[in-house]
Amino acid sequence: MKTQKIRCPYCGGTAVLRKDSFVYGNHAKGQMVYVCSNYPACDAYVNVHPGTTIPKGTLANKALRKKRIRAHQVFDQIWKCGILSRQDAYRWISDKLCLDMRQAHIGQFGDYLCDQVIAESAKVLKNNHVQLRAAG
Repeated sequence: MKTQKIRCPYCGGTAVLRKDSFVYGNHAKGQMVYVCSNYPACDAYVNVHPGTTIPKGTLANKALRKKRIRAHQVFDQIWKCGILSRQDAYRWISDKLCLDMRQAHIGQFGDYLCDQVIAESAKVLKNNHVQLRAAG
């Protein structure tokens, strides 16, 4: 499998493909991650799709990883509660954020777009009388 050439947006280091135990220790799932070569001083990393070397998004530091997780928690409720199908939810968010469907991946988003996903998804949940689940 060919690895991707990825630069860290935080420190400029090169990302290295490693076993997830390098980052997660005992909580590893036997997968792979791209980790900044300056880890742990620079804590940027991204998981890969199982069985591939394709990253699930861009390298992210702890704060952005947490925000992406929260964005998914709120956004995913839209399709998990049946307000929209999963495909229609992604089509809706791509339209709402003026993105092409190929760009509508939370793993690619920075702080601003994650904040927009959280805010817009929360509005849809409220308008459909779905209780927003607490973070965590």
